Amino acid sequence: MEIDNFDRKILNCLQENSRQTAEQISDLVGLSAPACQRRIKKLRQSGIIAKEVAILDPQVCGNRTTLVVQICFAVGGIETVDGFKENICQLPEVQHGYYCTGEADFIIIMTVKDMQDYDRLCREWFFGNPAIRRFDTSVAIGVVKAGFNIPLDVE
Repeated sequence: MEIDNFDRKILNCLQENSRQTAEQISDLVGLSAPACQRRIKKLRQSGIIAKEVAILDPQVCGNRTTLVVQICFAVGGIETVDGFKENICQLPEVQHGYYCTGEADFIIIMTVKDMQDYDRLCREWFFGNPAIRRFDTSVAIGVVKAGFNIPLDVE
């Protein structure tokens, strides 16, 4: 589906707050509310809007710790990579998983209750995996920026 300037404006509005009404969006993009409603429906049906989620405040949800884990494999191959992809998709603690070029084969962003929780996950998922040569973990001290917005240029 081709998107035009109005679609990009609508998508930018929805990326900021997906709970805005068509009426609110129409005021911002210069279209009628029914036209915005139709466009939003098409954007959802086409898959351009892949998902709409609630973003929770980590401090309210138990002050969880965010970790960035770089994983390097000892052995490669399709089975190793695909198996690891499947494993990290099973872990609710993994918020992002990236298959990478460079030194690390994977970079994952995780949220854990505390370091004992992370130790448990390491023992279950990393230490016992013969494909993993090493993993390096960085603990986030604070959030500077978090989001999923994709910058869409509006003409």
